[in-house]
Amino acid sequence: MENQDNKIEKKKIDSKKKNRIILLAIVLAVISALVGLAVYARISNRVYIEKSEISASEISLSSTTGGVLEEVFVKSGDYITANTAIARVGQEIIKSKNDGLVISLSDDIGKNFGKGETVATMIDPNELRVVGHVQEDKGLKDIQVGQTAMFKVDAFGDKKYYGVVDEISSTSHESDVVFSISDKREKKKFDIKVRFNLAEYPELKNGMSAKLWVYKK
Repeated sequence: MENQDNKIEKKKIDSKKKNRIILLAIVLAVISALVGLAVYARISNRVYIEKSEISASEISLSSTTGGVLEEVFVKSGDYITANTAIARVGQEIIKSKNDGLVISLSDDIGKNFGKGETVATMIDPNELRVVGHVQEDKGLKDIQVGQTAMFKVDAFGDKKYYGVVDEISSTSHESDVVFSISDKREKKKFDIKVRFNLAEYPELKNGMSAKLWVYKK
């Protein structure tokens, strides 16, 4: 009789354990589903742009008459103010028109430069933007000026940076790809420019590769 009672008690214990395991499995499944939904909601609420970089419009400095490069007065990487002498070509002194950063400069003294040929290139660091190239069918319709954006720069791993969509190009990139009548229609790409606080992120430099996420409204 005692042995039979032990068996009944053991069955009860086993049943409770089984119910706990089933309950735990259900709880874990629910948690997993909720996490999955949260991740999906987060991802679906953003437009991801993989091909992006930090850049600013380049300012070319050239000789108005042409001639031999006689002297250079600055070097690449220098931050200069407006009206700074850059180089002398022939008897002409080439000067900067705006404040900015020299990003390239020919130091090939004795080289002959034609009229209008670039001797140096500058950018205005205040004009640095994250420029993303988004395919027209990959979320372009969901992007608007003023939206918040997050980006990561390859040079700094997973560090997150934030900015605001400043401009959406009004025309697409030209392509050299030739399509026949039987081919699929070409998907055009448009530039999305994101403004950020350079004073807050001084480590960001012209030409750095980046990845961009734009939050939908």
